[in-house]
Amino acid sequence: QVQLVESGGGLVQPGGSLRLSCAASGSIFSIGTMVWYRQAPGNQRELVAIITTSGSTNYGDSVKGRFTISRDNAKNTVSLQMNSLKPEDTAIYYCKAVGIISGAAYWGQGTQVTVSS
Repeated sequence: QVQLVESGGGLVQPGGSLRLSCAASGSIFSIGTMVWYRQAPGNQRELVAIITTSGSTNYGDSVKGRFTISRDNAKNTVSLQMNSLKPEDTAIYYCKAVGIISGAAYWGQGTQVTVSS
């Protein structure tokens, strides 16, 4: 089992920045790809960013050039640096880990990001 805990959410003005973190514990040796998703009220869950074990990354079209995903395998954390935030970035942000062998998905509880003046 893997446990994930997100942190770093909050209220920020448009154009501002936030850094989200996701700390993994438990069977961390089994973690492969890690992903950030977000879900705004009334919307489906949306993929934000992906990072593989080797550090390859990919981003949703709406955040390309503004968000950066990174991971620290020694500290078992994945981070999401969010710059030039827009009101439409307002959502609950979730961290997901994928089992490297099992393919099992593990989710955090989410952290709220609100972009508003």
